[in-house]
Amino acid sequence: MKKILVGISGASGMPLAQWVLRGLSAMPGVETHCIVSRGAQRVLKAECACELEELITLTDHVYDAENLAAGPASGSWWHDTDRTSMLIVPCSMRTLGSLAGGISHNLIHRAGDVALKEGLRLVLVCRETPLSLVHLRNMLTLKKAGAVIMPFSPGFYTWPSSLEEMLQHFSGRIFDQLGLQHACPRWREDTINRG
Repeated sequence: MKKILVGISGASGMPLAQWVLRGLSAMPGVETHCIVSRGAQRVLKAECACELEELITLTDHVYDAENLAAGPASGSWWHDTDRTSMLIVPCSMRTLGSLAGGISHNLIHRAGDVALKEGLRLVLVCRETPLSLVHLRNMLTLKKAGAVIMPFSPGFYTWPSSLEEMLQHFSGRIFDQLGLQHACPRWREDTINRG
């Protein structure tokens, strides 16, 4: 089994978080662990008109974001380092700043800090625009520490006809970063001849 820990922080982008969790839950051989911040629960309700319970049905294990004694807070929980990765989608600027400063306000921050110190794959799907110099410096700090900085920047070369198609395509880009096989649309050479 490949273990993927998904942190969902309180930035805009809950439809993408839902798409990613749906994709992960359908993958054989993937065990999904999830932490949802309190801020994320409020944004989830505002953007998707749903409650935390709907997300929980898409995961194998859920942790309370305020519980710093939960498994993902410890380096020994991440024992199978070749098969464990962490994803934060969406990644708020508060979460980004906390990770860059090594400050753990909640379990998402602590788990991200542990992923960095253990040298594990950490993918941050940042959601903010425009970016301040502070944001960019935090991103650079985390990139140097080994994180993948992946702002939600959808591609249009697949000619998406709906928001769902854009979310599906970007989910595939995330799965690529996690080393997961998927059937999401990809670039094709004949794309440039479609116009």
